[in-house]
Amino acid sequence: MRRWLLAALLALFAVPAAAQTDRPIRVIMPLAAGSAVDVVVRIVAERMGETLGQRLAIENMTGASGMIGMRTGARAAPDGLTLLAVNDAVLTMLPNMNSQAGYDPLRDFAPIGQIVRIRWALVAHPSFAATTVPALIEAARARPGQIDYASGGAGSPQHVAMEMFLQAAGLRMNHISYRGATPALTAVTAGQVPVGFFGLPTPNAFVRDGQLRLLGTAGPARIDTFPDAPTIAESVPGFTFHTWGAFLAPAGTPAPVVARINAALREAVNHAPVRSRLEQLGYEVVGNTPDAFAAALASDHATMGALIRSANITME
Repeated sequence: MRRWLLAALLALFAVPAAAQTDRPIRVIMPLAAGSAVDVVVRIVAERMGETLGQRLAIENMTGASGMIGMRTGARAAPDGLTLLAVNDAVLTMLPNMNSQAGYDPLRDFAPIGQIVRIRWALVAHPSFAATTVPALIEAARARPGQIDYASGGAGSPQHVAMEMFLQAAGLRMNHISYRGATPALTAVTAGQVPVGFFGLPTPNAFVRDGQLRLLGTAGPARIDTFPDAPTIAESVPGFTFHTWGAFLAPAGTPAPVVARINAALREAVNHAPVRSRLEQLGYEVVGNTPDAFAAALASDHATMGALIRSANITME
């Protein structure tokens, strides 16, 4: 711990001239406001800004399932004044489904660090007749392709999660695409679409006040946030799904700048009030190094590519 603190302090103070500025750091987020990554980044960014002495200005740039924001970030100046806050979908899912994504997830960005892993849940509107995962499976088998589900867009993690579930359970349902996770969740909460997969904590409050029913969580074990909720794997053996949130910079950002921002990130997620808040919301805190993140990204990109091809998931 002493060695890590010393390294963090050195990184914070060994700042190139280009990064020594009072200008805010622009954080492009190719995701909707209120999404799981948006929530976590806003919590962590406030503490990071205090440590860095620079405000992190978050800009939600949705569209084309996140590709517009990713292309913008990839072309930004590599000076430490533009970052990206992303989920793994825009790095490991979309580019494996669309050869015209317009960016290379492994070459166009400098990994800074993963923030958290995100747990997922399958939720339904209370009016939907299926109140459990087995009941949903039975209904979907009785009416193949006739039950709608919502997602944040073609190739979004909500889309991939549901298609993986449908393949695992041998089902067909009808995909209704929205521009981001938040509008998709709004559609399910309003009863316009009966069911969808969402990253926690996005649906938490709606589940607790009865506006949504939690059918099952997508991890290998039940979670403390909703201890009575069964896992989907209890009905579909072996099924799991999780995502993560992370910070990137444009490729070519100087290594000392990356190290400085990574040190602020790791300090933030280990700051007791921040860590406690993240865990209360159901996140699993990560806060790893740029090298560890780069290795995880390469591995997840290859693994998700194989899964997407196996499940024949495409962007409509």
